[in-house]
Amino acid sequence: MEFEKRKAATLASIRSSVTDKSPKGYLDEPILPLLETINHHPSFFTTSSCSGRISILSQPKPQSTTTTTTKKKARGGSWLYITHDPADPESVLNLLFPPNPPTQITDSSELVFRFEPLIIAVECKDVSSAQFLVATAISAGFRESGITCCGEGKRVIIAIRCSIRMEVPLGDTETVLVSREYVRFLVGVANEKMVANRKRTDGFGLALLSNGFKSPGDGNDVDEEDNFENLAGTQESRSINNGDLHPGLHQDLMPLSTISITGEPVEKLHLWGHSACTINKTDRREVIVFGGFGGFGRHARRNESMLLDPSCGTLKLVTVNESPSPRLGHTASMVGDLMFVIGGRADPLNILNDIWMLDISKCEWSSQRCIGCEFPPRHRHAAASIGSNIYVFGGLNQEKILSSLHLLDTKNLQWKEIEQRGQWPCARHSHDMVAYESQLFMFGGYNGEKVLDDLYSFDVQSSSWKLEVVSGKWPQARFSHSMFVYKHVIGIIGGCPVSQNCHDLVLLDLKHRLWRSVRLDFMNKELLVRSTASVIGDDLIVIGGGAACYAFGTKFSEPVKINLLQSLTMSENHVTPQHEDASIEVKTEASLCQPCVLQLERKYAKFGKDILKNFGWLDLERKVYSHEKGLYICFPVTKKFSELFHEKQLLDKDLEGSEDNHLTSQLTKGLSLKEISSSVALNLLKELGARKFTTVAVEAKKVAKSPLQRMKEAVTSILKQKGLPEELLDELPQKWERLGDIVVLPVTSFKDPAWSSISEEVWSAVAVSLSANRLARQGRVEANGTRDSTLEILVGDDGWVDHRENGILYSFNATKCMFSWGNLSEKLRMGNMACENEVVVDLFAGIGYFTLPFLVRAKATMVYACEWNPHAIEALRHNVEANFVSDRCMVLEGDNRITAPKGVADRVCLGLIPSSEGSWVTAIQALRPEGGILHVHGNVKDTDVTSWAEHVSKSLSDIARAEGRRWEVTVEHIEKVKWYAPRIRHLVADVRCS
Repeated sequence: MEFEKRKAATLASIRSSVTDKSPKGYLDEPILPLLETINHHPSFFTTSSCSGRISILSQPKPQSTTTTTTKKKARGGSWLYITHDPADPESVLNLLFPPNPPTQITDSSELVFRFEPLIIAVECKDVSSAQFLVATAISAGFRESGITCCGEGKRVIIAIRCSIRMEVPLGDTETVLVSREYVRFLVGVANEKMVANRKRTDGFGLALLSNGFKSPGDGNDVDEEDNFENLAGTQESRSINNGDLHPGLHQDLMPLSTISITGEPVEKLHLWGHSACTINKTDRREVIVFGGFGGFGRHARRNESMLLDPSCGTLKLVTVNESPSPRLGHTASMVGDLMFVIGGRADPLNILNDIWMLDISKCEWSSQRCIGCEFPPRHRHAAASIGSNIYVFGGLNQEKILSSLHLLDTKNLQWKEIEQRGQWPCARHSHDMVAYESQLFMFGGYNGEKVLDDLYSFDVQSSSWKLEVVSGKWPQARFSHSMFVYKHVIGIIGGCPVSQNCHDLVLLDLKHRLWRSVRLDFMNKELLVRSTASVIGDDLIVIGGGAACYAFGTKFSEPVKINLLQSLTMSENHVTPQHEDASIEVKTEASLCQPCVLQLERKYAKFGKDILKNFGWLDLERKVYSHEKGLYICFPVTKKFSELFHEKQLLDKDLEGSEDNHLTSQLTKGLSLKEISSSVALNLLKELGARKFTTVAVEAKKVAKSPLQRMKEAVTSILKQKGLPEELLDELPQKWERLGDIVVLPVTSFKDPAWSSISEEVWSAVAVSLSANRLARQGRVEANGTRDSTLEILVGDDGWVDHRENGILYSFNATKCMFSWGNLSEKLRMGNMACENEVVVDLFAGIGYFTLPFLVRAKATMVYACEWNPHAIEALRHNVEANFVSDRCMVLEGDNRITAPKGVADRVCLGLIPSSEGSWVTAIQALRPEGGILHVHGNVKDTDVTSWAEHVSKSLSDIARAEGRRWEVTVEHIEKVKWYAPRIRHLVADVRCS
């Protein structure tokens, strides 16, 4: 069942709109059919993949102390060029040999040209399934495929790969040491390898189909529910899409112009999460940039104030008397000559609500003390100014997502929380908001569960929100994007998830209430996530943006300029006129409300369903069913489908301007549905023999609700009954843990005193919605020597739980003892040690976190378990009995510096964080005279791993000599257990003393 749960969660993540950890944020399109074929099989699912790529990597030159065995990616670096298709030689040449090369390069980096073939990691249900898939892959030419992880208690992971790779050094960023002709030759070789890679990939897909795998495109699976999404508790989101007036098959690209920076280094603009405001005067047109993460040198939070003149590219630092503290995720708003910076995040635990004002004319910062209502700390909020007032909506404070709207009157520096009316937006963060005349417009964001695509307007005169519904192709759901106002148009650019749709410049024409878009020509694969967009004249100045990707390092985007006048003209040329369907017969409101279905032959059902889903025409709230003994499949369609396309037109008439049958037949052979218009899509349905019926009653689908939805509904009902404000819903938890049959809520949930008056009803409702026998809320860990738990039981009698992990039973009182989930991998590692005939001393045994794996899994002869917390000792004694190992365990109660045995241990575990250094002498004394192994735990900055290892080795060596032991002390291995906090790792050093 654990395999099925992991598969459900992984596939739900793949199908969600949240970006993944690659620079693009989504799967490589060339291998989507292959991945779907593998994931469709009950014994497999893919965990990571790359279809094959051609790239140019820029990496720092090795330092003199770096050994020759250092891996290239370990030195960091960034991708200058990457494609998953055959490379364009001219693009590569223009990158390596630019017409106007920079006159000065601050940091020289090595350049490496690479081709890397397909690689797919697959988790398998069992070893026999893994062996079968590896054999199939090898027969298709992926001869380096093999099982990479397999063993008792381990997941079975295989890698599908081959050896047709290449890697060629080109020189460095100062001097390319190869000729243009040689680069052309390299690109040609890489392209040949890409073609060979595609052939092997296609052959592997065919081999799978011939061995019993099913293609997801087979029509016989359209009636099946998507079990993976249901298991993961997710629902397929539906975007508003009014008419889907897509520009068609071909669209010109809007060029971006890189701004050549002079003065300060351009790296100072390599930022994200910063702010930017426009100084738009007759004699002065500049962008002022403040704060953010990144910058020149070591990446960090910044508090520099910079002025950029886009006309000449001059960047200069603003000399100021003082500055706000370094931060990111803040907002900056202009009121006259004053820029107001609000909130942000100084570090992961320090969320700000301070107000700073920069007088542009005097270049003076000043901290502002405001009166009025309380303004809670926040970051990733949105702000916009109208007149002298600044409006702030939403944001994030630790785990709490906000939905309040505050107003800052900059004349008297007074905060006021606005009583909102109308269609109030949900709580969100990472959205954006702009002001147009007397209205605010807000789009997108993230609400803790899903990425949003809603557009709201707020009238400041009536204090009323309105959910906007306008014509045209609706923008893709996104967060961390940027918005701007240009003439009568509101624009949206960039954001997450990073996909092709986020490479559009989306424009809302407020005069005609119509969405338009223009495709951007992303020269260097700009990643416009948490960037800023400022309008100066007819130009849009986009500064910064980027992401930290585990596989690809940190990526920042260069400052670019987009001509908005040209963009607006191109978008108008590419929008199909709204009267395209003018010949359609207008139906009455009553007839349009009739439930409709679209009938297709079974063999066309899958393709037809894809069309309906792509254009938002499939009614997901009603069931698909078969007709005439399964010969036909009937799909319920939406009211929008009925409004757009009349039944007679579908059955009897050709659409005006639609493509001929030859084009339509070509479309069915593989052109992406994202590239066709709604008219072509309708014609495709017609050619497939689709028939629409308007008098059919279709059974409603029982939509499974997630536990969070059930909890929200139940608590909302209680709040309404008791007359309490719905703002309390902001304190509902977005996640929770399970300890045995106890569901544990985070410490930040339900903290408002108002909950105490309805606690019995609320706790009971929450427990039922989360299917919990017992309910608890986590407390802060006691800051004492024994680090007691302060878990509070909300529903249930006591806190004793049984938790089984890797075949070991852990029982403990959760209200008295802490249980660490993050150490699972280390407990497994200790359990796999060869400890037969060994004596182990566990200096910090707790409830048996490592003591039990040493005894149950590693079969240690004897374990001396030292512990001084009486609650943990009670659980430890119970656990060694329950796991039938009490005859091989001696529990030593008290301070281990007093109770630990001396001269008996082959192995000593020092499982205390943040540091176990206080017991290092005890550990040395516990080892046998001939030495042994120490497992030393500690919390270490990610930049200090090497120095920490040296400190451990030297300190233990000095202690051993002081104890009269002439051992050689070496650190054999550093295990990275988990991230304990941002940039802080929990490490374990395996130290041999001999």
